[in-house]
Amino acid sequence: MTEVRLQKILSEAGISSRRAAEKMIAEGRISVNRVVVTVPGKKADPQKDEIRVDGRLVSLETEKIYLMLHKPKGYVTTLSDPQGRPIVTDLLNGVAARVYPVGRLDYDSEGLLIMTNDGEFAQRLQHPRFGIPKTYRVKAEGHFLKGELKALEKGIDLSDGRFVPAGIQLEKTNPGSAWLTLTLTDGRNRVIRRVFDSIGHPVTRLIRVAVADITLASLREGTWRMMTQREVERLLTLAGSRKEVKKLS
Repeated sequence: MTEVRLQKILSEAGISSRRAAEKMIAEGRISVNRVVVTVPGKKADPQKDEIRVDGRLVSLETEKIYLMLHKPKGYVTTLSDPQGRPIVTDLLNGVAARVYPVGRLDYDSEGLLIMTNDGEFAQRLQHPRFGIPKTYRVKAEGHFLKGELKALEKGIDLSDGRFVPAGIQLEKTNPGSAWLTLTLTDGRNRVIRRVFDSIGHPVTRLIRVAVADITLASLREGTWRMMTQREVERLLTLAGSRKEVKKLS
């Protein structure tokens, strides 16, 4: 493989966007063959050179892997955890390639998590410009009044900006709780839990059931399967052309 810019290598490895990679280089966090790099235009050969980020080796897999995991509660969506909690890759028995989560589901949340070693694919799914919808089933405490549901539909102001769902529906009510279906394109951290906390209905269970029209279907909790080519192409179509994404990098 010929030499390419470090920004592109880090992007394709799923480490960061190209813009973020420039900042990491300027901060002295990247090394090539044990030499710290501070020049953004530096090139390297990912097949021959030893490239590290914060001391951790970066490698590009030749075969692109796309899989979906039914994440259970009690796992973190990182590749390591300083607190020693279980990580989602612990569930990927039989997957030899290094894959990483596309987006996140917090420790207490469950459901569909897409994982890949294709950095560009991951960036395209997460870029806010394309607004890939995600659908969740939410169990929240208390009884919901019609006015509260209408307020949720219109949007809720949070400390980091307004939240407006793409869709919301009350599924069923129990004596002390309710189940709702919520669709959103908002990717902010723990945004659903924060929204429901703000209206006095804390979330007790949160399950992502779909990304666009890719659903959990019969995938059992704690298990995974490879995505079909049609599913991958469907998501890429929704996320725009590669040319569009390169302009955004």
